[in-house]
Amino acid sequence: MQTYQYSAISKDGAKVSGVIEAFDEFAAVASIKETCSVVTKIQAVEQKGLLTRDVFTPKIKERDLAVMCSQFAIILGAGLPMVRAVELIASQTEDRRLKELLDQVAGDVAGGVSLAHSFETRSSVLPVTFVETVRAGEVSGTLDSSFRRLHAYYDRASKLKGKVQAAMAYPIFTMIVAVIVVAIIMVKAVPTFVTSFSEMGTALPWPTRILIAASSFCSAWWPVMAAVLIGAILAWRLWGHSADGCIKQHRWLLRVPVMGRLSLMRTASQFAGTTAALLAAGLPVLNAMDIVSRVLDNRAMGHDLSLQLPRLEEGKPLAACLRDCPDFPDLLVEMTGVGEETGTLEHTLDVVSDYYDNETQLKAQKAVSLLEPAIICVLAVIVVIILLAVYLPMFSMYGSIM
Repeated sequence: MQTYQYSAISKDGAKVSGVIEAFDEFAAVASIKETCSVVTKIQAVEQKGLLTRDVFTPKIKERDLAVMCSQFAIILGAGLPMVRAVELIASQTEDRRLKELLDQVAGDVAGGVSLAHSFETRSSVLPVTFVETVRAGEVSGTLDSSFRRLHAYYDRASKLKGKVQAAMAYPIFTMIVAVIVVAIIMVKAVPTFVTSFSEMGTALPWPTRILIAASSFCSAWWPVMAAVLIGAILAWRLWGHSADGCIKQHRWLLRVPVMGRLSLMRTASQFAGTTAALLAAGLPVLNAMDIVSRVLDNRAMGHDLSLQLPRLEEGKPLAACLRDCPDFPDLLVEMTGVGEETGTLEHTLDVVSDYYDNETQLKAQKAVSLLEPAIICVLAVIVVIILLAVYLPMFSMYGSIM
């Protein structure tokens, strides 16, 4: 897909501009002419380099999306015109990026562009689920209901993410502090003992010799070690932003003890909740799965789902397709089958999403309960080793004196 900047004249005669993604210039012009009568200028945007592409362009936060969707639902339900509604929400928005985005959307809508199309041209910061649900609401004439569903969806997603992050914050902070403390001991504290040990003139025990060697290595090579560590982290993240690298990393994450199960539960909740929201907006199952396969946080599971789209197009049941995705939980697959058979797929997936929300919180609490004692034990072992290495020479010296 190529990104194009364009200027055009809407069917009402107003000048509009924006960006659009298309396979080529002809496809871009055809898409623009759906809402505009004349395209006055179109130019391909130079592709961003590896270091500047979406790696450093974060999406709008789910909490901000939830608030915005709630405002849209209330204002549109009150009967305000679309342009006035967008302008009013923009004036009340505190997030700078979202405010600028809504100001641009207000200009587009005033020029005759549909709300969904205006949001779609800014898909680099807006989720596909959001754009497609708005589009479905516009087509069906139930835009206020679509925004209410989006508010419920993003509000639940942001609360779940906040609870998981809060649960994991303490063990992560503890690990960071432990690494910093050990590094300071090795680089600053241990060298002060080395001078005293060398003045003893006696053979040092092997734990002490190992500690001194490790301390000397860290003191001499810490800039190189820091550079290698930072380089490895950057390389890992950049690789993770490539399609193949992201799938492999997320597949590996699913195999990690405890954390893999947590990721699986969270993705299952996201799948069920997103699918329920899209079906409630009136999208067919095939279109909903196409969107869900692109928005799942775990890209390995999203990739597996995308491979099943041709089978769905042939008329295969959704549950049968999910059964051939290796990582989707059995309960999710079976409940999807029940929903299809009873004609209550939307409601069933909504219930399943609530279940996996609770499971995710329980798994996060379990992960914390396992990590905290593990970190304490590892830190205790390191401290004991350092203390033994420091005090053994003193005991040897005391023994020789006696």
